[in-house]
Amino acid sequence: MAFGFVAFHYPAPEHVEEFVGQCHQVAEAARSQPGFLSVGVWVTPDGEAVVTTGTFASEETFRAAAEVARELGATPEGLSDLEVRPRQVHYLLSR
Repeated sequence: MAFGFVAFHYPAPEHVEEFVGQCHQVAEAARSQPGFLSVGVWVTPDGEAVVTTGTFASEETFRAAAEVARELGATPEGLSDLEVRPRQVHYLLSR
């Protein structure tokens, strides 16, 4: 069963481009992980949120990839120095 996530991040307006760049670095690292299926980095039309998405073969392969992301400074939940409010992370299972 595939495992995915959708995360809404809220960087300060002056940090949106920097935050998006960091998201792309993490996405690139995810692409090389076993069980990787897809990843996306999106910005809402109003520019208030950066939305990241990902799909992995299983929750276990996602958790392993998340460790690699942490090594790059990404935090799965909470707040980075660039964000003005906590992110919203939703985990998904394919059916």
